[in-house]
Amino acid sequence: MNSPLPQNALTLEAIRTCLEGVIPGTIATAAADGTPNVSQLSQVHYVDPGHIALSYQFFNKTRANILANPDAQLEVIDPSTGAQYRLRLAYLRTETDGPLFESMKAKLSGIASHVGMAEVFRLRGADLFRVVAIEAVAGGCPLPAPVRPRSLLSAVRRACEGLRGAADLSDLLDRAIAALRDLFGVEHALILLPDATSGRLFTVAALGYEASSRGSGIGWEVTAGDGVIGMAARERVPIRITHMTTDVAYSMAMREGTAAGHLREIPFPGLDRPHSQLAVPILAHPGACGDLAGVLFVESAQEMRFTYDDEDALATLAAQLGALMRGLPPAHGAEAEEAPAPIAGAPAIGDPITVRHYACDDSVFLDHDYLIKGVAGAILWKLVRDHTTLGRTDFTNRELRLAPDIPLPDLAENLEARLILLQRRLADRCGPLRIEKTGRGRFRLLVEKPLRLEEMN
Repeated sequence: MNSPLPQNALTLEAIRTCLEGVIPGTIATAAADGTPNVSQLSQVHYVDPGHIALSYQFFNKTRANILANPDAQLEVIDPSTGAQYRLRLAYLRTETDGPLFESMKAKLSGIASHVGMAEVFRLRGADLFRVVAIEAVAGGCPLPAPVRPRSLLSAVRRACEGLRGAADLSDLLDRAIAALRDLFGVEHALILLPDATSGRLFTVAALGYEASSRGSGIGWEVTAGDGVIGMAARERVPIRITHMTTDVAYSMAMREGTAAGHLREIPFPGLDRPHSQLAVPILAHPGACGDLAGVLFVESAQEMRFTYDDEDALATLAAQLGALMRGLPPAHGAEAEEAPAPIAGAPAIGDPITVRHYACDDSVFLDHDYLIKGVAGAILWKLVRDHTTLGRTDFTNRELRLAPDIPLPDLAENLEARLILLQRRLADRCGPLRIEKTGRGRFRLLVEKPLRLEEMN
C-alpha cells in the first residue's frame, strides 16, 4: 500500500467516529466522459491510517464510474458532533475474500438484517481506496465532542497487570471477566475456547447473563463462521457492529431450535435485542495466522457502545490473554501423579438423582435435564462411575488425560478447559454434584445425593 496522509494533515484516526455507519456517507464519482454521479453508501470501513474500503453490492453507476475513473470524493458526518468532512479517494482494487472482506460482510449483514433486507444486500466485494486528502467542510455549528466515560488506555494497562500472576486457566478467565466488568464497564460478555475435535467453540466464562431464563451461558457452543463470534474465530479478526446485528436473527434461530427439540444444546444466552456487539479473537501466537486460543465477546443494548477505541483496547486485552494462556504451566504436573488421600464428607442422603449417559455423543442428563456432552460429558461419566463403584471422590488431571474412555485428541487436548467447563456448568445447576479444586492437577467430586446411573445406547 502507498504511504498514509502527509504529516500535519487531518487524519483518518481523528475522524473515525464518522465511519461508524450511523449516518450514511455520500460518494461522488464521474464517468469517463465527466458525467457526475452522487449516491449514498451503506458502509465505510476503516482499514489503516491511509486507506478505507467501501462495500460493493451492486454493479451500479458508482461501481461503473470507479472502474472507469478511479478518483472519487466521499463526504462523511460525525454522528456525535454533526461535523462534516470531505475525503478525496483513489481506487486501488476489489477484494472478494480474506479478513477485510469477511469483516465487512459480517457488518453489512448486520445492517441488512436490521432493515429486513438480508436477502438483498449481499456483499460482492470490498473496494479498497487510498485516502489522498481530508478536509473539514466549512459552515454549520458542530457540537462539542462527548466526554468519554473512562480512560481505555488506563483500563488496558490495569487489566493486563491484573492478568499477570494468574495461577491457572480458571483464575485467568476469572480475572479477565472481572477486568471487563470493573475496568471497561462491560455488562455482558462471553469468553469461548475452541474444541480441537469438533471445530466448535464453547463458553467457559460469562458475565451478566446469570439472571437470564436461558442460564448464564456456560457451555453454549458456536460453529466457526457462524455469527459475529464464529466469524471472528474463523477469520482471526475483530468483528464489531454498532447497531442491530445479525445475531438477533441468529440468536432467535438458536432459541427456536432448542425449543423445537434440540435437547442436547445449551441455549444462546445473549441479549434479546443487542444494538452493539464486538467479537475479538484470542490468538495463542501473534499475527493474523496465529493459532486460535479463543474468542472474547461483548454486547450491549446501547447503540455505538463499542467504538473503534474499545475494539483496539479489547484486542490488546485479548492478545495478553493469548500470550498468558500459552505460558500457563500444565495442570497435570509431576506433583499430581497420585490422588491425595480422600477426605470423608457427609454421606449422600435423600432421593437418588438419575445420571443418564448417552454413548453416541457422551451427553449426560441429570434427572432428565440436559447437562453437558462431548469430552466434558465423558469426564463426568467416568467420575460418577468411579464414585459409585469404587467410592472414589478424589481425582487427578493426569489420570483423566491417560484414561482410554475419554476421547481427548492427540494434540491440543484442552483437558483443563473441559474441566473448567464441567465445574462451572455443575455450579450453574446448583445441584447435588459439584467439583472443587484441591491442588495443582487435583480435584474432588462432591456428591450430596445418592446416584442412580443409566447407560443409554
